[in-house]
Amino acid sequence: MKAAGLTEFGGPEVLHLLDLPVPAPATGEMRIRVTAATVNPVDTMVRRGIAFVSDAEPPFVPGMEVAGVVDAIGDGTDTSLRVGDRVMAIVVTSGTRGGYAEHVVVPATSVVRAPQGASDVEAATLPMNGLTARMALDLLKLPVGGTVAVVGGAGAVGGYAVQQAKADGFRVIADAAPKDIDLVKGFGADVVLPRGNDFAAAVLREAPEGVDGLIDTAGIAPSVASAVRDGGRIVTSAPGAPLVAERGIVTERTFVPTYAQNHAALERLRELAEEGRLTLRVARTLSIEQAAEAHRLLEAGGLRGRIVLTF
Repeated sequence: MKAAGLTEFGGPEVLHLLDLPVPAPATGEMRIRVTAATVNPVDTMVRRGIAFVSDAEPPFVPGMEVAGVVDAIGDGTDTSLRVGDRVMAIVVTSGTRGGYAEHVVVPATSVVRAPQGASDVEAATLPMNGLTARMALDLLKLPVGGTVAVVGGAGAVGGYAVQQAKADGFRVIADAAPKDIDLVKGFGADVVLPRGNDFAAAVLREAPEGVDGLIDTAGIAPSVASAVRDGGRIVTSAPGAPLVAERGIVTERTFVPTYAQNHAALERLRELAEEGRLTLRVARTLSIEQAAEAHRLLEAGGLRGRIVLTF
């Protein structure tokens, strides 16, 4: 099968086409014929050798979320899905098991039907980013009717966090650059504040006692911690971001592989997308042969939505 991967770590130029054996699913697994694979920041960490590579040998294939068609199911696997069904899945990358490949094998619990009305390219942007946002909200343990602040509301994870928080019934205060204010308002945020150094102070004007929880997708938790009430919670989705230890605030990090087999959460993402309550955003589509260019574009920044590689 064709895949885009690397045999040595480095910049985008190390990504090239590989010819790999088609994997076979074991019991509890299924194989997906991939039509679309999303490019995410964590993929650049795989490429640089700082994530998901310590327990495997090269070549390495990045890619943590895909959409496509089920084309094989392991014997004895408990699933309602059948060969030929359109699906989306989260992939925990390891060695050649990554989404930038024509076929990928994953646990059946990491796969659900693609949302009706969504293309494969759109569906591929949901599983990993959506689950990261879901995990962040779950870790916050917000009280009924509580208030959450979202840093990075225009980003992929931030946007899904805003929309899922609203679906959960919470009040949402989010930040946005001037060009993204209407976008974040469209996600349903109750209050959209200017992005920047004054965000925490602006939040306190809207919630004088501080918000119950804050989702930090930008890795700036210490600079916005004052927006959180005493004993509140902060969850950061930025790898390696500094944590906060003050005023009884609990700070945690998301690690989405621990949610990769949360089948109920994946199904809920599908339902919300079908109901039009999650916005599936695609910034660019490129062919799998253009994986290196996709990484260059991602690292250049400024995208709204995700780049998706197609087969």
